[in-house]
Amino acid sequence: MNILIIETATEACSVALQVDGKQYSLFEVCPQQHSQRILPMVDQVLKQADCKLQDLDYLGFGRGPGSFTGVRIATGILQGLALGTGLKVVGVSTLAAMAQQAAEQHNVSQVFSAIDARMSEVYFAQYEIQNGVMQLVGEEQVLPPESAQSLIKISENSIGVGTGWTAYPELNADKTLAIAADILYPDAKYMLAIAEANIADGKAVEVEEVTPVYLRDKVTWKKLPGRE
Repeated sequence: MNILIIETATEACSVALQVDGKQYSLFEVCPQQHSQRILPMVDQVLKQADCKLQDLDYLGFGRGPGSFTGVRIATGILQGLALGTGLKVVGVSTLAAMAQQAAEQHNVSQVFSAIDARMSEVYFAQYEIQNGVMQLVGEEQVLPPESAQSLIKISENSIGVGTGWTAYPELNADKTLAIAADILYPDAKYMLAIAEANIADGKAVEVEEVTPVYLRDKVTWKKLPGRE
């Protein structure tokens, strides 16, 4: 499966490309530069793979949660790429991406992902490994760190990932959960496995049906003209 994924939902910006079984990826921490960096990064990985957009089977993106502006950037650019190619699109959770990275790098089976959502809240979710891919347990939420902390039930092989743990120490007040200091932001590279699983489950959609995830109810997304 040939697929390109872009991710801009946090302070980091990343692109991942899988072509003919080989993977190419770029990752940068570049706050407020996503709109300038993402397309050059796409061009760079395509050149590395000697590949064109027309050679792909699917497009993917980090569909949130994350910063409002960052999620909109990825969604809008993805729509542009998909309209130009006619390719179907698959969204991948930013929280799941960090959990997948923890599974691949730290060999853990349970992950608690927490991204600083500002306003004294975190984007929070729990994941468990199934057939090599992290699966959501319960639901993704935006909530105060104290409320998230009450949901944490640690197993023998658990870890925490994301910026939420350093932003809000009360999230791990009793210090019982190990925190992966090397996994602060979602990386498109670790969205590839999840995207493939989502595609196999029939979750790829036409570009007109692309929907970002903000979690905060007051935030809305305007679909493409004529598709409201």
